[in-house]
Amino acid sequence: MNSTGRWMGLAAIASLLAVAATAAGAMLNPKVAQAQVAYGSYVGIGAGLGLSNEAQTGRGSGVQGVIAGRYRFLTAPVSIRGQAFVFGGDFAFVPTVSYDFPLSWNTDAYVGAGVSFPSGNDDPTIVGNKTAFVLQPGIDHMFPNSNLVAFGNAIFAFDAYRNGGNMAISVQGGVGIQF
Repeated sequence: MNSTGRWMGLAAIASLLAVAATAAGAMLNPKVAQAQVAYGSYVGIGAGLGLSNEAQTGRGSGVQGVIAGRYRFLTAPVSIRGQAFVFGGDFAFVPTVSYDFPLSWNTDAYVGAGVSFPSGNDDPTIVGNKTAFVLQPGIDHMFPNSNLVAFGNAIFAFDAYRNGGNMAISVQGGVGIQF
């Protein structure tokens, strides 16, 4: 494995551990949320890990960089989200619309639906190599007294591979800047 791949693998593991620790902390110390879902939109970077492969070729799993963004509507518990998958394979973009619900003042969970748009080349990304409907559950945590956000999610892309048509499954995590 080259140094970029090794770095991305370590970044993926670190990102997923940070998001898992944040989620576990929120679940271990739950408080009834009396406020709106965590405020703020953000842009962030992280890593994604593909958990599935194209049935006939065995390609598709691996690690890719993730550029993620969220635009939060303040009058409704709805957000528009986008994730771009870069490096480690072909490019893919996954826009979603999510329903957000609070776990605490700074943490919210969400369920989104959207579409994955791979670059069109035959080399699969971690979300497949053909346009597909996606479901995206996830969690965001806004750190108090800062503009930092930890995010983590999974993407289930249905019928996402050209050869075999099976589901592409990936998990992503990272850190962002709130605006």
